[in-house]
Amino acid sequence: MKKTHLLLILLIAVAIGAIISTVGDSSSYENFQIAAANPEREYHVVGTLARVEEMEYNPEQDANLFKFYLQDNAGDVKQVVFYGTKPQDFERSEQVVIVGQMEGEQFTAQKILTKCPSKYTEDEIKIEEFEEHTATGKGPATS
Repeated sequence: MKKTHLLLILLIAVAIGAIISTVGDSSSYENFQIAAANPEREYHVVGTLARVEEMEYNPEQDANLFKFYLQDNAGDVKQVVFYGTKPQDFERSEQVVIVGQMEGEQFTAQKILTKCPSKYTEDEIKIEEFEEHTATGKGPATS
């Protein structure tokens, strides 16, 4: 075999390995039940704010701790812990996407994406992304 053929085969093998590792680590859209069954994986959970439970956010005590309850699209309600500031106009969100993983009975979110109604036209949708603050040393527990 020529050196170029060997190099091409090696390059293809590396590309296949990269694709497989990327697919294996990627998160997917699921509900709380699936996320609880696989707590080691990261998931996107889509839902709405469960207004029957109160949100916990006290910026004077800890500005980087926000807790709320989310009802996923399957109807399950779980507490969500987010180590970051509460998103502006969070209560007005039509839909919320949280990215993170289950830790026991609660979901620890690294990101919150909100879909808010537009102030200007009904056709526009405003989507905002919020990420956790890890500079304080607070964040999701690691094992």
